[in-house]
Amino acid sequence: MTESLTTTVTVNGQPATLVAEPRESLADALRRCAGTRSVRLGCEHGACGACTVLVDGRTARSCLMLAAQVDGGEVRTVEALVGDARFEAFVDGLVQRNAFQCGFCATGMLNVMWELFGEVPCPTEEQLRSRLSGNLCRCTGYQSIVRAVVATIEELTSTGSWLPNPTSGQEPSR
Repeated sequence: MTESLTTTVTVNGQPATLVAEPRESLADALRRCAGTRSVRLGCEHGACGACTVLVDGRTARSCLMLAAQVDGGEVRTVEALVGDARFEAFVDGLVQRNAFQCGFCATGMLNVMWELFGEVPCPTEEQLRSRLSGNLCRCTGYQSIVRAVVATIEELTSTGSWLPNPTSGQEPSR
């Protein structure tokens, strides 16, 4: 019998203990031990991006990482952004523009976009397409997603509610 490993990690700003088998993925451990339901498992090979989370501030495929690899680190999922006024306004804009159909890919894509916005607050369509190229969406063909993101950022920028960067270190507005 394999001995379980105990990993101490910060998940969405809260200390958490993940008790996992040595070969258990971060995705499985987050869902089982930390209750993060936004971490989706699609391909379990790192190809689809549905499992994308932020590990120590950078996107990572949680299906390819072992839970033990994040010991002492920080993991952020989309649940960490809920309640942030900027994020909520951004998601509302995507919903109003019917960016996603089934939504299975949405949480991984949102994590990728939020990382990009920390680097480039108002990315071009080309920058968006490049960054999202590692995430699969079997419903939309990406056109509706990219159009909705660009239009939402333009709208939020025009109202002054888009800047500063989501990862600028400033406390989120609530």
